[in-house]
Amino acid sequence: MGLLRRLQNHPAFLERVYDLTHTAVSTLHPLIKRFGYERANRWVKGVEEWGKSAVFDCHMCGQCILHSTGMTCSMSCPKNLRNGPCGGSTEEHCYVDETRPCIWYEIYERAFKMGREEMLLEVLPPLDW
Repeated sequence: MGLLRRLQNHPAFLERVYDLTHTAVSTLHPLIKRFGYERANRWVKGVEEWGKSAVFDCHMCGQCILHSTGMTCSMSCPKNLRNGPCGGSTEEHCYVDETRPCIWYEIYERAFKMGREEMLLEVLPPLDW
């Protein structure tokens, strides 16, 4: 099992790292403001996209729900479903892409590990594309 896969199976650890990163950026806010948001964004955005993509399979939708989905990006679902799996998926394969498992089975498993299963019951609005 690869390092990234092992990390993904420890969502509570990933959440701590995510929160620490957020705290660090918030702490550096006065410096970033002085430096300029546009200039800072050029440096930070690429690193953020690479890291989130590698660890969370993040699709940078701008409306992140990682904390309620067991630190697993629901947008990696081929149908972009944010409220649960579609009717034809099983634990072994996705209804749309049978070469991969349904991401929602991983989301449920990881949310339960974090004690966040009640958050999965909340119906989320569709993405504001």
